[in-house]
Amino acid sequence: MAEGTYAEGPFASPEAADAFVHAIAADWRNAPLTPVDRALCGFAAKLTHHQHEMTPADLDALRAHGLDDRAIHDATQVIAYFNYITRIADALGVEPEEFIQPWGVTFKK
Repeated sequence: MAEGTYAEGPFASPEAADAFVHAIAADWRNAPLTPVDRALCGFAAKLTHHQHEMTPADLDALRAHGLDDRAIHDATQVIAYFNYITRIADALGVEPEEFIQPWGVTFKK
């Protein structure tokens, strides 16, 4: 990779990647997601906010987007871990690390 270029990936620049993340954080339902990513976000939202309403149909919906059981398991583990660690941090009043920039602050070299 030549100096001054953005890492190989789906985004042309750090700013483009940042805009994508901000669009998801602002409202994933209107962000430019692929169908499988949109299905995963819906699954994550339901597991986070309405976990007692989860049914086998939720898994079938992910399978319909081409995810196999291992991918679904891995996604569920990540979603559950973030739910767990967020609740621990909130319960204990953990403050964000000082080296983490506040949301909306752009990366500066």
